[in-house]
Amino acid sequence: MSGYRLASGGLVDRAAPLAFRFDGRPYTGLAGDTLASALTASGVRLLGRSFKYHRPRGLFAAGADEPNALVELRTGARREPNTRATDVEVFEGLKAASQNRWPSLGFDLSSVNQLISPLIVAGFYYKTFKWPSALWERLYEPMIRRAAGLGRVAEAPDPDCYETATAHCDVLVVGAGPAGLAAALAAGRAGARVVLAERDAMPGGRLLHERHVADGADGVAFARSATAELAALPEVRLLTRTVVFGAYDGGAYGALERVSDHLPAPPPGQPRQRLWTIVARQTVVAAGSTERPVVFSGNDTPGVMLASAMRGLAVRHAVAAARSVAVFTACDDGWAAAADMAAAGVRVTTVIDARGDTPIRPDPAPAGARVLKGALVREAHGGRSLERLDVILPNGAVERVACDGLAVCGGHQPAIALTAHLGGRPTFSEDISAFLPGPLPPGMRVAGAAAGTF
Repeated sequence: MSGYRLASGGLVDRAAPLAFRFDGRPYTGLAGDTLASALTASGVRLLGRSFKYHRPRGLFAAGADEPNALVELRTGARREPNTRATDVEVFEGLKAASQNRWPSLGFDLSSVNQLISPLIVAGFYYKTFKWPSALWERLYEPMIRRAAGLGRVAEAPDPDCYETATAHCDVLVVGAGPAGLAAALAAGRAGARVVLAERDAMPGGRLLHERHVADGADGVAFARSATAELAALPEVRLLTRTVVFGAYDGGAYGALERVSDHLPAPPPGQPRQRLWTIVARQTVVAAGSTERPVVFSGNDTPGVMLASAMRGLAVRHAVAAARSVAVFTACDDGWAAAADMAAAGVRVTTVIDARGDTPIRPDPAPAGARVLKGALVREAHGGRSLERLDVILPNGAVERVACDGLAVCGGHQPAIALTAHLGGRPTFSEDISAFLPGPLPPGMRVAGAAAGTF
């Protein structure tokens, strides 16, 4: 393992190194990396500061649910703030910068806010800065904005162009994970006009982030085979890097395609982004699910991550998120994540299962790992990086567990936002302790993890 890059595996191209900069410092990633995975591979753990108290923030999730790693991309008129590092594909010459810090990310003077937190409770500025009123616009408001702001927007006119487009289809499939690929293949083979929209650059969904067997084949091989077949079907349109953001009356959907955001600049005659209106007779929502975090003191410490994120770094990007990893789980999927990480070469030292004697599926503990059943993480300790955990054992004793990475898994929540855009109320399922789609609009179906099938 070089740095935090694993010696083998992953879906990155080790023969294609890419030079980029973060906060002015040079780094090297690989083709197939995101900015988040490339920085993690280089040992960068501090990626941002919290909005108000400027606490250190590190990578936490793997995709659109990432709350911490918000960065500024590019410079000049193309500068774009508040972009998730997990959504940024590394390209040669990429320039990115952290935000909401001064004078630097490592030494942020505004972190003194943590010491005066009792004085700056929610809404304090409405009660404190009343007099003299003349100073509000001159001093108080600029000071608060500087302390609590995020990224800076570009002041020069945007040099890029954008397009709108309309597509009509028999079947719209939202999400190209295993369920979405299967739905698109079934419809495409039947001769239907299909639009398959996937927010990632590569179809496959969780097949890319986990060690899976799908349809009798390796999960990645199945995803590639299905994608190739879909590309060859004449009535199928595959839209990668595309987010379906809204459902409207009459089977209409809004989608945003990031046409050239993964390039230094749009090629001549090409837009940067394209806004789609997709009108579908039938829709299959296969948007997957999001992993739930676990609440404990210090769970925002850099090094504490969702198990799915740490697992994806190892399996897809061949990156170890830490040298010594503990897993804290309340469901079977945490054990699967531990097994996948260990198989990829990550050192998993401890598995903490909050469920006590609850039966688990037969994912064995990684070799050499301690298993603490019926235990709970009480607190994570560390400043810019995780150092240790306080774990409450079943007998009430507190044990310290040394680690620099903690993968947490509190279960999964189906991604059902689109199903509620036209007024459908989600229903709570006691079986999976999560919300499921309620009554669906005409022509809409839900499949896979979005339907609660994990």
